[in-house]
This record gives sequence, C-alpha cells and structure tokens, in this order.
Amino acid sequence: MQRLLLLGLNHTTAPLEVRERLAFSAAERDAAVRALRERFPGCEAVLLSTCNRVELYVARGGSHHHPTPTADELTDFLADAHRLPADPFRRHLYHKAGPDAARHLFRVAGSLDSLVLGENQILGQVRDAYEAAKANACTGAVLNPLFQRAVSAGKQVRTETALADGRTSVASVAVDYAKRIFETFADKTALCIGAGKMAGLVLEHLAELKPGRLLLTNRDPRKAEALAARFGGQPVPFENLADHLAAADIVVTSTGSTDPIITKKAFEGVLRRRRYRPVFLIDIAVPRDVEAAVGDLDRVYLYNVDDLQQAVAHTQQQRRSSVDAADAIVDQHVAAFAAWHRQREMGPVIDRLYKRYHQVARDELERTMGKLSDASQADRAALEDMTRRIVNKLLHRPIQQLRAADPDHAAGGAAGGVPYVHAVEKLFDLRDEAEAAEDAVGDEPRRPPAAGEGPPAGHS
Repeated sequence: MQRLLLLGLNHTTAPLEVRERLAFSAAERDAAVRALRERFPGCEAVLLSTCNRVELYVARGGSHHHPTPTADELTDFLADAHRLPADPFRRHLYHKAGPDAARHLFRVAGSLDSLVLGENQILGQVRDAYEAAKANACTGAVLNPLFQRAVSAGKQVRTETALADGRTSVASVAVDYAKRIFETFADKTALCIGAGKMAGLVLEHLAELKPGRLLLTNRDPRKAEALAARFGGQPVPFENLADHLAAADIVVTSTGSTDPIITKKAFEGVLRRRRYRPVFLIDIAVPRDVEAAVGDLDRVYLYNVDDLQQAVAHTQQQRRSSVDAADAIVDQHVAAFAAWHRQREMGPVIDRLYKRYHQVARDELERTMGKLSDASQADRAALEDMTRRIVNKLLHRPIQQLRAADPDHAAGGAAGGVPYVHAVEKLFDLRDEAEAAEDAVGDEPRRPPAAGEGPPAGHS
C-alpha cells in the first residue's frame, strides 16, 4: 500500500474561510482529477470536496516509471487548480500514506471523521467522488478496490451501529435557532435561495413550522419550481433577489456561487427597506453565499455551516460506545484490505521469481544436455523433472516466509523495516522484468505460468 497517498484538510485543521477557497464544484472536481492525471501520468486520483473537507487520494497504478507525487507536489497542484499561492493554506493540510490513508478514508465514509457523527451525507459524497473519478478514467487497480471497500465499510457502520440513531442534524439545529428568534411563524416569510440537498433538508424542518409564506428562487427557475411543488411554496425570479430579501424574515441560502451573493453593502439597503425588522440568515453554502460582515449588522442573525455543526457536535459527546463499535468495523475493513493488497503485490513478484529461476535451470540443463550426446529422451525427461524440483525446493522456504510476513514488512508499511517485496525484487534481480512486463502489457492480466514454472502442489 506504499503507493497510496492522501493530502487534504478538513474542519479540524482549517477554518471555513480556508476551506471555501479550496472547495471544488462537481465540474471543477472532474476537471481537476483529469488535470492531475495529465500532470502525473500513470497515477490514479479521486478528489473529495464537501463543506467540511477537501481531500485528494492518489496512487501509482503499478508503473515504476511514474512515481507517486509527493505531498508538496500535490499541495502545489491544489493551489494551481484555484490559482492561489500554496503557502497560506499549507499549514492546514495533512498527508497520510499507505494503511493510514486507507484507514482515514474508511473513517470518513463511516462518518467517524465528520463534525456531525453519524451524518448521512458523507457516504454518498464519497461514492459520488469515486464514481466521478472512475467515469473520467482516473481510477484503477489501487483506488477501485479501496473506494469500493470504503463504501462497504460506511454502509456497515450505518446498519450495524447506533452511530446515526437519534442524531441532531444541521438542518434541525438551524430551525431550532429560528425558534429562539421568532415566537410565531404564521406571519413570517421564509426565502430559500438555491436548490441543493442541504437546503432541501432545512426546508423539511422549516416547513413543519408552517411559515405564512415560503418563497423559493434559483438561477435555474425549473429547480425552484420543483422545490416549490415539493414544499408548497412559491417560485420567484432570481433577478429580483433584493426584493425577496426585503420581504423575508428567514433566509436559507445554498448556491454554487464562488462569490457571496449577499454583501454587507447590499444588505444595508435591504434592512432599511425592512425597517430593521430582525432577519435570520442560514448560510449553508461552501463557499459562503453571505459575506461574513453581514452578521455584524444590527438585528441580523447569521449562521454559517460551521456555526450550526459546532452546535450539533456539542450534543453528541455521550455516544462514545457507538463510536467504538464503528471504529472496530473500520479496523476490520482496513485489515482485510491490507491483507488483500499484500497478496496482490506479492503474487506477481512470486510469479516472476519462479519464472526467472526455472529459466536459469533450463538454460543450465540445455548446456549440460549439449555435452551428453548419448542421453536418451527418458534421461532428458528425468533431468528436466529434477531441475524443476530443485528450483521449487530452493524457493519454497523463502516464498513461505514472504507470504507469512507481517503487513508492515510485506508490502512496504510504515513500521520502518525493509519491505520484503521490494527486497526480493532487488536481491533476485526481478525489477527489470517487472518494468518490461508493464511496458509490454500495461494493466492487462498476466498470462498463467507454464507447466512447472509456478509453485508445485504442496509447495504453495
């Protein structure tokens, strides 16, 4: 698993103002993984971008000619993708390799790395990021099985633990805050800007309060109409946003805009038109839709996604037993994936080792047979069988040790020992053969060994 590298930041390492600058829309994400493949040929890549994290998973697909990018190279890549200098956000990044990177992904998929433990969106976001990368031909022999197992781990955590039971969601907290500001809602107007998934979740809770009017607007009017039909609201033109803000007492905004659509200067005019009646703004967009300075205005109550999620996190500290059960599931999946990956890496090396030394034995046999002009076919068959058995017996014990090696040594783990697989390649001069095979067939399946070339029965 030494070919796997993770570089990222999340809500524990970077504030919202940093995360939003590095966030990717779906189209930007797809373009980025394609660009990374172009910059680092032979590498696989999956980019996960949510309101809480931006994470880049990279693996060398198997070629020794194209090494895995370094953490610094990936940092520069993220900066270039957003046309930003790398130094301001470099200190917020973490990087993990091998089993540590796999464990992190499995914990993310299981919502164990989320600010809201047990939240149900992250598993779908992991799956979407993987499927998008796969559709762009950016995944392969390492990341395909890794992400497939991560999704399985996330599903098992959801179905076999109580991590998601009785959770307090961002959407419910947002509406709870609205209850603290307004005593009644029958005379209030609510406005939803955008039509994202999170906006829909907030509206589900907001609709229970039965506001007097529910306005919905989006740059694509068809999306606003669909949301209005779902919640019994009224679609209104996006072009008249200032008018809708002046009418609204509660505003939920979640667009894909890269710049704020509600600025302090513009909202000062809105407040004057409202005669400074209190207004509650729920900004759940990343990047943010509402300029932070709007929250400094009098009678304005502004909450962004971090504010809401911090409130949720405070209600979940008592759920330690569920976290322990979920972590145990993750540990099982990490161990199973590591074992599978170890066998996958060792298999080709063992195959090349047997082939190399059976070929050496055949060459020596041919040299000897050339000197034995009177040898019969039966003699030749007996000598061929003897050379095969000698090679198999000589290699049997080393191969047994290689297969029984602990994960940290067998596949180049982080424990600090010499990786057995790479040591065998070097000691037995197998590296050139591996590169030649890759050049010849790429990722095509290897042919089965000829009779007698592989491990014999009883010597596997």
